[in-house]
Amino acid sequence: MGQVIGLLGVCLVLGVLARRSGRFPEGTAPAFNVFLLNVSLPALVLRSMHRLEFAPGLMVAAAAPWLLFVGAVLFLRLLGPRLGLSRESVTALILTAGLGNTAFVGLPMAAALLGPSGVPVAVVADQLGSFLVLATLATLTAARASAQAGLSVRSLVRKVLGFVPFQALVLALLLRPFAFPDWLESVLQRLGDLLTPLALFVVGFQLRLKGLWPRVPALALGLSYKLVLAPLAVLGLLMLMPGLALVVKQATVLQIAMAPMVTAAILAAEHDLDADLAVLMVGVGIPLSFATAPLLLSLVH
Repeated sequence: MGQVIGLLGVCLVLGVLARRSGRFPEGTAPAFNVFLLNVSLPALVLRSMHRLEFAPGLMVAAAAPWLLFVGAVLFLRLLGPRLGLSRESVTALILTAGLGNTAFVGLPMAAALLGPSGVPVAVVADQLGSFLVLATLATLTAARASAQAGLSVRSLVRKVLGFVPFQALVLALLLRPFAFPDWLESVLQRLGDLLTPLALFVVGFQLRLKGLWPRVPALALGLSYKLVLAPLAVLGLLMLMPGLALVVKQATVLQIAMAPMVTAAILAAEHDLDADLAVLMVGVGIPLSFATAPLLLSLVH
């Protein structure tokens, strides 16, 4: 757990220092975003989904991130405009509050707090939940919000099908009957391993706390949903399901309680959807989640 916190903190700080040093051009963040969405994330998805073992009893964990995103759409579209937030800002909040960092923070935290029995549940929540939401609902939401004119259903479908991580997901599922050679496993692992440090570096590079105060109401709205309200709602639903294993409840709540997904902020930036607010959601949400997630986990019984 300490290693996870250390890695996240160091990468964020390095990004901040890189921007302040003046040695990196302003186009650094967009260039890294393109690499992460089209190389590192597809490599990670291709490898992890190809190796994932499916278990019918874990579908509750897979469904929870879908409920998280749908809830974010309803909650933030209702309250966001009342704070005077633009369509772009509301969508940035939906993307970051509706998607959790279930891979790079959630999986190590599940291993540290729940032990080996919690990891498979956390993996299902990440791969069949968070990632599929990112590749489908989140991509559609971002595309519609960034379009100057209304997009046809055909155009929206094309956006999803053209999303490289989604293509990697389909390819991984098609190739499940076939074993990857060792050299390909190694290449995919090394490319996928770049995602966490580079993504957090980009967040740090874009993080500007100077204008934090005017964004506090929007941040409070988004983070209160992501870190408190949504996990409590999911916990309430799980308590109504008799016979559900304790570890499934624990791992599911823990994954829903994760900080906003770094890739969600990248997706918002790619579609010009208030990237500053999206980055603040990640930069402020990650350290807060280290306190809120274990506290919420203690309520599961």
